[in-house]
Amino acid sequence: MRVILAPMEGVVDDLMRDILSTINPYDLMITEFVRVIDKLLPERVFTKLCPELLNNGQTMAGTPIRVQLLGQHPDVLAENAVRAIELGSKGIDLNFGCPAKIVNRSKGGAVLLQEPNRVHDIVKAVRKAVSDEFPVTAKIRLGFEDKSKYMENSLAIFEAGASELAVHARSKVDGYKPPAYWEYISDINNKLPIPVIANGEIWNKADAIKCMQQTGCDAVMVGRGAISLPNLAEVIKTDKPEMNWQQALDLMLRYTEKELTGRKSCYYPARIKQWFSYLNRQYPEAKELFRDLRIFKTAEEITACLLKAREEL
Repeated sequence: MRVILAPMEGVVDDLMRDILSTINPYDLMITEFVRVIDKLLPERVFTKLCPELLNNGQTMAGTPIRVQLLGQHPDVLAENAVRAIELGSKGIDLNFGCPAKIVNRSKGGAVLLQEPNRVHDIVKAVRKAVSDEFPVTAKIRLGFEDKSKYMENSLAIFEAGASELAVHARSKVDGYKPPAYWEYISDINNKLPIPVIANGEIWNKADAIKCMQQTGCDAVMVGRGAISLPNLAEVIKTDKPEMNWQQALDLMLRYTEKELTGRKSCYYPARIKQWFSYLNRQYPEAKELFRDLRIFKTAEEITACLLKAREEL
Protein backbone atom coordinates (compact mmCIF):
# COMPACT_ATOMS: atom_id res chain seq x y z
CA MET A 1 0.00 0.00 0.00
CA ARG A 2 0.98 3.62 -0.42
CA VAL A 3 0.48 6.32 2.21
CA ILE A 4 0.50 9.95 1.07
CA LEU A 5 0.53 13.04 3.25
CA ALA A 6 -2.35 15.33 2.32
CA PRO A 7 -1.92 19.02 1.60
CA MET A 8 -3.27 21.01 4.56
CA GLU A 9 -3.19 24.76 4.09
CA GLY A 10 -1.61 26.50 7.06
CA VAL A 11 -0.77 23.20 8.77
CA VAL A 12 1.53 21.00 6.69
CA ASP A 13 4.26 23.43 5.69
CA ASP A 14 7.85 22.57 4.84
CA LEU A 15 8.88 22.29 8.51
CA MET A 16 6.03 19.91 9.33
CA ARG A 17 6.85 17.88 6.22
CA ASP A 18 10.47 17.70 7.31
CA ILE A 19 9.58 16.60 10.84
CA LEU A 20 7.05 13.98 9.74
CA SER A 21 9.24 12.57 6.98
CA THR A 22 12.00 11.79 9.47
CA ILE A 23 9.76 9.36 11.40
CA ASN A 24 7.46 8.03 8.66
CA PRO A 25 7.90 6.07 5.41
CA TYR A 26 5.61 8.34 3.40
CA ASP A 27 5.54 7.54 -0.29
CA LEU A 28 4.75 11.13 -1.23
CA MET A 29 3.94 14.51 0.29
CA ILE A 30 1.86 17.24 -1.36
CA THR A 31 2.55 20.91 -0.70
CA GLU A 32 0.11 23.57 0.40
CA PHE A 33 -1.36 25.16 -2.71
CA VAL A 34 0.40 27.69 -4.90
CA ARG A 35 -2.32 30.19 -5.80
CA VAL A 36 -2.21 30.88 -9.54
CA ILE A 37 -4.27 33.81 -10.80
CA ASP A 38 -3.34 35.29 -14.15
CA LYS A 39 0.42 35.12 -14.68
CA LEU A 40 3.55 33.01 -14.48
CA LEU A 41 4.82 33.18 -10.91
CA PRO A 42 8.48 33.89 -10.12
CA GLU A 43 10.77 31.15 -8.91
CA ARG A 44 10.86 32.58 -5.39
CA VAL A 45 7.13 31.91 -4.89
CA PHE A 46 7.66 28.20 -5.47
CA THR A 47 10.84 27.86 -3.44
CA LYS A 48 9.37 29.80 -0.51
CA LEU A 49 6.38 27.48 -0.27
CA CYS A 50 8.40 24.41 -1.21
CA PRO A 51 12.07 24.81 -0.24
CA GLU A 52 12.44 21.09 -0.92
CA LEU A 53 12.77 22.13 -4.58
CA LEU A 54 16.28 23.23 -3.64
CA ASN A 55 16.96 19.65 -2.47
CA ASN A 56 16.02 17.84 -5.67
CA GLY A 57 12.30 17.95 -4.86
CA GLN A 58 12.48 15.91 -1.67
CA THR A 59 12.69 16.35 2.09
CA MET A 60 16.02 15.94 3.83
CA ALA A 61 14.89 12.40 4.71
CA GLY A 62 14.32 11.65 1.01
CA THR A 63 10.52 11.78 0.74
CA PRO A 64 9.44 13.09 -2.68
CA ILE A 65 7.42 16.31 -2.82
CA ARG A 66 4.78 17.25 -5.38
CA VAL A 67 3.80 20.90 -5.83
CA GLN A 68 0.07 21.61 -5.71
CA LEU A 69 -1.46 24.33 -7.86
CA LEU A 70 -4.81 26.06 -7.36
CA GLY A 71 -6.53 28.28 -9.89
CA GLN A 72 -9.17 28.48 -12.61
CA HIS A 73 -7.38 29.36 -15.85
CA PRO A 74 -6.08 26.29 -17.74
CA ASP A 75 -3.33 27.98 -19.76
CA VAL A 76 -1.88 29.92 -16.83
CA LEU A 77 -1.96 26.84 -14.61
CA ALA A 78 -0.18 24.89 -17.35
CA GLU A 79 2.51 27.54 -17.61
CA ASN A 80 3.12 27.47 -13.87
CA ALA A 81 3.09 23.67 -13.83
CA VAL A 82 6.01 23.66 -16.26
CA ARG A 83 7.90 26.05 -14.01
CA ALA A 84 7.31 23.88 -10.95
CA ILE A 85 8.62 20.84 -12.80
CA GLU A 86 11.67 22.74 -14.02
CA LEU A 87 12.39 23.71 -10.42
CA GLY A 88 12.33 20.08 -9.28
CA SER A 89 8.77 19.11 -8.33
CA LYS A 90 8.06 15.37 -8.56
CA GLY A 91 4.94 15.95 -10.64
CA ILE A 92 2.00 18.36 -10.35
CA ASP A 93 -1.09 18.10 -8.17
CA LEU A 94 -4.22 20.14 -8.93
CA ASN A 95 -6.50 21.36 -6.16
CA PHE A 96 -10.24 20.89 -6.66
CA GLY A 97 -10.96 20.29 -3.00
CA CYS A 98 -10.19 23.39 -0.93
CA PRO A 99 -13.38 24.40 0.92
CA ALA A 100 -12.19 27.83 2.12
CA LYS A 101 -14.71 30.57 1.34
CA ILE A 102 -12.07 33.10 0.30
CA VAL A 103 -10.63 30.59 -2.20
CA ASN A 104 -14.03 29.50 -3.52
CA ARG A 105 -15.16 33.11 -4.00
CA SER A 106 -12.26 33.64 -6.39
CA LYS A 107 -13.12 30.52 -8.39
CA GLY A 108 -10.55 28.18 -6.89
CA GLY A 109 -10.72 24.84 -5.09
CA ALA A 110 -13.96 22.95 -4.51
CA VAL A 111 -16.20 25.52 -6.24
CA LEU A 112 -14.83 24.31 -9.57
CA LEU A 113 -16.57 20.97 -9.01
CA GLN A 114 -19.71 22.72 -10.18
CA GLU A 115 -18.08 22.95 -13.62
CA PRO A 116 -16.79 19.52 -14.72
CA ASN A 117 -15.90 20.89 -18.15
CA ARG A 118 -13.58 23.46 -16.62
CA VAL A 119 -12.06 20.79 -14.37
CA HIS A 120 -11.42 18.72 -17.51
CA ASP A 121 -9.86 21.66 -19.36
CA ILE A 122 -7.52 22.48 -16.48
CA VAL A 123 -6.25 18.94 -16.15
CA LYS A 124 -5.92 18.55 -19.92
CA ALA A 125 -3.93 21.78 -20.30
CA VAL A 126 -1.53 20.84 -17.50
CA ARG A 127 -1.13 17.29 -18.76
CA LYS A 128 -0.35 18.55 -22.25
CA ALA A 129 2.23 21.02 -20.95
CA VAL A 130 4.05 18.67 -18.58
CA SER A 131 6.32 15.91 -19.85
CA ASP A 132 4.80 12.43 -19.66
CA GLU A 133 7.53 11.29 -17.29
CA PHE A 134 5.99 13.43 -14.54
CA PRO A 135 2.63 12.56 -12.93
CA VAL A 136 -0.24 15.03 -13.14
CA THR A 137 -2.67 14.28 -10.34
CA ALA A 138 -5.78 15.87 -8.87
CA LYS A 139 -7.53 15.97 -5.52
CA ILE A 140 -11.28 16.45 -5.35
CA ARG A 141 -14.13 16.39 -2.89
CA LEU A 142 -17.34 14.59 -3.77
CA GLY A 143 -18.93 17.87 -4.77
CA PHE A 144 -19.64 21.43 -3.76
CA GLU A 145 -23.19 21.87 -2.49
CA ASP A 146 -24.08 18.20 -3.02
CA LYS A 147 -22.54 15.00 -4.38
CA SER A 148 -24.49 14.80 -7.65
CA LYS A 149 -21.46 15.42 -9.90
CA TYR A 150 -18.91 13.22 -8.17
CA MET A 151 -18.67 10.75 -11.04
CA GLU A 152 -18.84 13.40 -13.75
CA ASN A 153 -15.87 15.21 -12.22
CA SER A 154 -13.94 11.98 -11.69
CA LEU A 155 -14.42 10.92 -15.30
CA ALA A 156 -13.53 14.41 -16.52
CA ILE A 157 -10.22 14.22 -14.69
CA PHE A 158 -9.47 10.73 -16.03
CA GLU A 159 -10.42 11.62 -19.60
CA ALA A 160 -8.21 14.71 -19.44
CA GLY A 161 -5.19 12.47 -18.87
CA ALA A 162 -4.57 12.57 -15.12
CA SER A 163 -2.18 9.97 -13.73
CA GLU A 164 -4.21 9.36 -10.57
CA LEU A 165 -7.00 10.86 -8.51
CA ALA A 166 -7.25 11.50 -4.77
CA VAL A 167 -10.79 11.69 -3.40
CA HIS A 168 -11.74 13.32 -0.12
CA ALA A 169 -14.96 11.51 0.65
CA ARG A 170 -17.03 14.56 1.58
CA SER A 171 -18.59 17.50 -0.25
CA LYS A 172 -17.62 21.08 0.44
CA VAL A 173 -20.83 21.50 2.46
CA ASP A 174 -19.92 18.45 4.56
CA GLY A 175 -16.73 20.23 5.63
CA TYR A 176 -14.79 17.90 7.92
CA LYS A 177 -17.74 16.46 9.82
CA PRO A 178 -17.84 12.67 10.07
CA PRO A 179 -18.59 10.38 8.46
CA ALA A 180 -16.51 10.13 5.32
CA TYR A 181 -18.55 8.59 2.52
CA TRP A 182 -16.13 5.92 1.38
CA GLU A 183 -18.78 4.17 -0.71
CA TYR A 184 -18.48 6.96 -3.28
CA ILE A 185 -14.75 6.33 -3.55
CA SER A 186 -15.51 2.64 -4.13
CA ASP A 187 -17.78 3.57 -7.03
CA ILE A 188 -15.14 5.87 -8.52
CA ASN A 189 -12.42 3.26 -8.10
CA ASN A 190 -14.55 0.63 -9.82
CA LYS A 191 -15.10 2.84 -12.86
CA LEU A 192 -11.72 4.54 -13.33
CA PRO A 193 -8.73 2.64 -14.75
CA ILE A 194 -6.25 5.00 -13.11
CA PRO A 195 -5.19 4.69 -9.45
CA VAL A 196 -7.62 6.22 -6.96
CA ILE A 197 -6.40 7.39 -3.55
CA ALA A 198 -8.83 7.33 -0.63
CA ASN A 199 -8.93 10.24 1.83
CA GLY A 200 -11.12 11.05 4.82
CA GLU A 201 -11.49 9.90 8.46
CA ILE A 202 -8.31 7.83 8.57
CA TRP A 203 -7.04 8.26 12.11
CA ASN A 204 -5.30 4.92 12.74
CA LYS A 205 -4.27 1.65 11.12
CA ALA A 206 -7.68 0.06 11.59
CA ASP A 207 -9.29 2.96 9.74
CA ALA A 208 -6.79 2.64 6.88
CA ILE A 209 -7.41 -1.08 6.51
CA LYS A 210 -11.18 -0.66 6.67
CA CYS A 211 -11.05 2.16 4.12
CA MET A 212 -9.00 0.12 1.68
CA GLN A 213 -11.30 -2.87 2.10
CA GLN A 214 -14.40 -0.79 1.46
CA THR A 215 -13.02 1.25 -1.44
CA GLY A 216 -10.75 -1.29 -3.10
CA CYS A 217 -7.98 1.33 -3.15
CA ASP A 218 -4.38 0.39 -2.43
CA ALA A 219 -3.40 3.92 -1.44
CA VAL A 220 -4.62 6.28 1.26
CA MET A 221 -4.04 9.97 1.87
CA VAL A 222 -3.90 11.12 5.49
CA GLY A 223 -4.29 14.66 6.76
CA ARG A 224 -5.61 15.52 10.22
CA GLY A 225 -4.83 11.96 11.37
CA ALA A 226 -1.17 12.49 10.49
CA ILE A 227 -0.99 15.51 12.81
CA SER A 228 -3.02 13.85 15.55
CA LEU A 229 -0.82 10.72 15.53
CA PRO A 230 2.58 11.87 14.25
CA ASN A 231 3.82 8.42 13.21
CA LEU A 232 0.56 7.39 11.53
CA ALA A 233 2.17 6.39 8.23
CA GLU A 234 4.71 4.23 10.05
CA VAL A 235 1.90 2.54 11.99
CA ILE A 236 -0.12 1.89 8.83
CA LYS A 237 2.77 0.53 6.78
CA THR A 238 4.66 -1.44 9.44
CA ASP A 239 4.14 -3.29 12.70
CA LYS A 240 5.51 -0.39 14.73
CA PRO A 241 3.34 0.78 17.66
CA GLU A 242 1.67 4.16 17.90
CA MET A 243 3.91 6.90 19.25
CA ASN A 244 3.46 7.36 23.00
CA TRP A 245 3.03 10.71 24.74
CA GLN A 246 6.68 11.03 25.75
CA GLN A 247 7.77 10.51 22.13
CA ALA A 248 5.17 13.01 20.93
CA LEU A 249 6.39 15.58 23.43
CA ASP A 250 9.99 15.02 22.32
CA LEU A 251 8.87 15.56 18.74
CA MET A 252 7.17 18.84 19.67
CA LEU A 253 10.37 20.03 21.29
CA ARG A 254 12.31 19.17 18.11
CA TYR A 255 9.69 21.07 16.13
CA THR A 256 9.99 24.00 18.54
CA GLU A 257 13.76 24.18 18.14
CA LYS A 258 13.50 24.18 14.35
CA GLU A 259 10.61 26.64 14.23
CA LEU A 260 12.27 29.17 16.49
CA THR A 261 15.39 29.25 14.31
CA GLY A 262 13.44 29.48 11.06
CA ARG A 263 11.78 32.23 9.04
CA LYS A 264 8.35 31.65 10.62
CA SER A 265 9.40 31.97 14.25
CA CYS A 266 6.92 34.78 14.91
CA TYR A 267 4.08 32.35 14.20
CA TYR A 268 5.31 29.72 16.63
CA PRO A 269 2.80 30.33 19.48
CA ALA A 270 -0.17 30.00 17.12
CA ARG A 271 1.32 27.02 15.28
CA ILE A 272 2.12 24.95 18.38
CA LYS A 273 -1.35 25.62 19.80
CA GLN A 274 -2.82 24.55 16.49
CA TRP A 275 -0.88 21.29 16.67
CA PHE A 276 -2.22 20.70 20.18
CA SER A 277 -5.76 20.96 18.79
CA TYR A 278 -5.00 17.84 16.74
CA LEU A 279 -2.95 16.01 19.38
CA ASN A 280 -5.85 16.31 21.83
CA ARG A 281 -7.69 13.63 19.89
CA GLN A 282 -4.94 11.04 20.38
CA TYR A 283 -3.38 11.98 23.72
CA PRO A 284 -5.29 12.85 26.92
CA GLU A 285 -2.00 14.28 28.23
CA ALA A 286 -2.02 16.83 25.41
CA LYS A 287 -5.40 18.12 26.51
CA GLU A 288 -4.15 18.50 30.09
CA LEU A 289 -0.95 20.26 29.03
CA PHE A 290 -2.84 22.58 26.69
CA ARG A 291 -4.85 23.89 29.64
CA ASP A 292 -1.56 25.15 31.06
CA LEU A 293 0.06 26.61 27.96
CA ARG A 294 -2.96 28.08 26.15
CA ILE A 295 -2.72 31.27 28.22
CA PHE A 296 0.88 31.91 27.14
CA LYS A 297 1.57 34.29 24.29
CA THR A 298 5.34 34.14 23.89
CA ALA A 299 7.56 31.42 22.52
CA GLU A 300 9.69 31.55 25.68
CA GLU A 301 6.73 30.83 27.95
CA ILE A 302 5.42 28.00 25.78
CA THR A 303 8.85 26.41 25.41
CA ALA A 304 9.40 26.53 29.17
CA CYS A 305 6.02 24.85 29.68
CA LEU A 306 6.90 22.06 27.25
CA LEU A 307 10.30 21.50 28.85
CA LYS A 308 8.76 21.35 32.30
CA ALA A 309 6.21 18.78 31.12
CA ARG A 310 9.02 16.70 29.61
CA GLU A 311 11.05 16.80 32.85
CA GLU A 312 8.06 15.65 34.86
CA LEU A 313 7.54 12.49 32.82
